[in-house]
Amino acid sequence: MAQEIKDLIAKIQAEGVKIAQERAREIENKAFEQSQKIIAQARLEAQKIVTDARKEQEEIKVSTESACRLAGRDFLITLRSRINDLLDKLVKENIRQALTAEELAGIISALVKSAPTDKTEQIVITLNEKDRAQLEKAFLQKLVGEVKSGIVLKSSDEISAGLRISFDAGKSHFDFSDAALAEYISANIKPELNRILKSVE
Repeated sequence: MAQEIKDLIAKIQAEGVKIAQERAREIENKAFEQSQKIIAQARLEAQKIVTDARKEQEEIKVSTESACRLAGRDFLITLRSRINDLLDKLVKENIRQALTAEELAGIISALVKSAPTDKTEQIVITLNEKDRAQLEKAFLQKLVGEVKSGIVLKSSDEISAGLRISFDAGKSHFDFSDAALAEYISANIKPELNRILKSVE
């Protein structure tokens, strides 16, 4: 009887060990499967993170390049505008310095003497008030005597330097004011300036 009990205990132990080993293998297999799923999921997530990071890096690169191009274009537009403004200012200043009352007297004399005009038409010369006053004192009477034409000097606040001259009593005129001359000179200089600026873009 004791032997039978021993055999039964041994059998139960053997079966228990076998069941435990099978259960352990089952747990181990499930754990392995789960770990493989976790590893696969981690790889997918890592690939997605890397792909997203590369995509974001490319987007940042494109955005940065675009921003740099835009900033460069804006800078050149601003630079061109500032240079053109400076050019206009320099041209006007130089014209004002060059067109003294003495220079204007010579220009007016040359224009009036060489113009093929009808002697009955009045010549109207428009200047700023300061130049008009100076020319009227010393120059007008002498010129009228030389050309035997009626010459009228007028002043205008629109003219800082230079003059406008009309050979048909003011119906039409030739504009030699500082603004008109500056516009003409700048128009001839600006294309070359723009070409130079375009070459650095």
